[in-house]
Amino acid sequence: MTTPSGPSTGPAADRLSVGDAAPDFTLPTDDGSTVTLSDLRGRKVIVYFYPAAMTPGCTKQACDFTDNIASLRGAGYEVLGISPDKPAKLAKFRERDHLTITLLSDEDKAVMTEYAAFGEKKLYGKVVTGVIRSTIVVDEDGKVALAQYNVKATGHVAKLRRDLGLD
Repeated sequence: MTTPSGPSTGPAADRLSVGDAAPDFTLPTDDGSTVTLSDLRGRKVIVYFYPAAMTPGCTKQACDFTDNIASLRGAGYEVLGISPDKPAKLAKFRERDHLTITLLSDEDKAVMTEYAAFGEKKLYGKVVTGVIRSTIVVDEDGKVALAQYNVKATGHVAKLRRDLGLD
């Protein structure tokens, strides 16, 4: 049930930059509801893309966001984690790790592609096609306020907090 809108983006040359309009989307959550980015206008939104629920790096990153959600929300940010996992797997992930962030399913990777968070990347020295761990911060007007690609799972939330001036 992916509904992206706007022009399609591809590899690194088409990455989003500060000031770009964040592509709108509607995606299913782990509980069967949907989230539409444009419905969150007026709020700042951290959209982060990760490869797979319940893997070590992705678990660490999701737990870091969960551990920081109160202060992020206190600073006016919502957090949306997007992976290609099915909603049922995301529900297990939420339950297993007591996650309090919103998890969205992009099974066909259309939104990831629009955000340049899916494509060629290096993995253990080889070029592969997959999810590029990325974080896009969208401002209250739906514009990109920060775009980070090829981020590390561990320590990313602390770095993001510093980049946003929250620490």
